Amino acid sequence: MAEEKPNMNRISLLADVAEMYYSQGKDQSAIAKQIGVTRSMVSRMLTEARNRGIVDIRIIRPIQYEQDLEDAIRSIYGIETVYVVSIRNSNHDKLLIELGKAAAQVLDHYLTSDAILGLAWGTTISAVVDAVESTGKYPGKVVQLVGAMGAQNAEYDGHALVQRLANKLGGNPYFINAPYLCQSSKIAQSMMETRGIKETIELGKKIQIALLGIGTTEIEYSSYFLAGLLPEEEIKKLVNLGVVGDVASNFYKLNGKPYCDDFMRRLITIQLNDLVKIPIRIGVAGGPGKVNAIIGALHSKLVNVLVTDSITARSILASNPIEK
Repeated sequence: MAEEKPNMNRISLLADVAEMYYSQGKDQSAIAKQIGVTRSMVSRMLTEARNRGIVDIRIIRPIQYEQDLEDAIRSIYGIETVYVVSIRNSNHDKLLIELGKAAAQVLDHYLTSDAILGLAWGTTISAVVDAVESTGKYPGKVVQLVGAMGAQNAEYDGHALVQRLANKLGGNPYFINAPYLCQSSKIAQSMMETRGIKETIELGKKIQIALLGIGTTEIEYSSYFLAGLLPEEEIKKLVNLGVVGDVASNFYKLNGKPYCDDFMRRLITIQLNDLVKIPIRIGVAGGPGKVNAIIGALHSKLVNVLVTDSITARSILASNPIEK
C-alpha cells in the first residue's frame, strides 16, 4: 500500500495559523475570525502543527552561576577568574552542553577582531565550538595547539575543531599537519622543523587567547584512552607516576608539577613555556573524573580562567588541594 502523502494545503494552513499565533502575537479568537473557523478549531490546529513538527518550541534557559563557589576557588587557588555554572544533575551530555554554552560566552567576552586564538581538542572543546554563534565578526587567526589526534571521532580532533571555529568566527585557520604522537623524540623534533608546521608553532607563540580542555588520566574518563590514542597500560604508567591530567598535552601531577620524560618529547604540541605565556588561558572541564585534573591544572597555573560546573566545584573544594 502506498504511503499517504500529506495534504499540502492543510500543511500550509497550519503553518499560517502557527505564524499568526507565535510570530505575529494574534490571539486564537482573532485567528478564528480571520480564517472563518471556531476558536476551538484554531486550538486543535496549533496542537496539530506542533505534533507535525511545523512548530519547534525551544526553552532557552539563562545560564546561572554560583558566586560563592567561584569566590572560594579563587581564594584557595589564586586563579584570576572562575565561572561556576549551576547545574541540577550530572548527566554527561547535558553537562557538556551547559559548559559549552558558558565557555562560548566567556570566549566572546575576551575576543577581539584581530585576536590570535589557540584551540586544543576534545569533547568539551567540541561542545564549546558547537555553542559559539556564527557571527563572522572576528576575522582573526585560529591556531591548532596540538598535533592531529586521528581520533575515532574526527569531530573532536584539533584540525576539525579549528576549521569549524574559524568558519563560525570568520577567521583564518592555521593547522599543525603532523601527528600528535611520534615514534621517537627525534622524529618529533624533525617534524617540528618542517616549514608549514614550524610556521604554525611559531604563530602559537603569539597567541593571545587559548581555549583549553583539561584532560584526565582516570581511565574511564580519559579522552586519550576512549579515542584510542593511548593504550591502557600507558595511561596506568602515568597514573603510577602521579600524573593526574594535562592541558594541551602538557601533563602534570596533583600538585601542579609538570611531568616530562621521553614520552613528552615524542609529542607535537605547544610547549609548556609558550603555553603559560599566553595572556588568557581558558580551561573548560567538569564531571566526576575531572576533579583531580582540574586541581592539578589550578596549581600548575596552566589555566587562569576556569569554566566548570557546581557539582565539580564542590568536589574540588572538598578535596585535599595539594599532594603531599
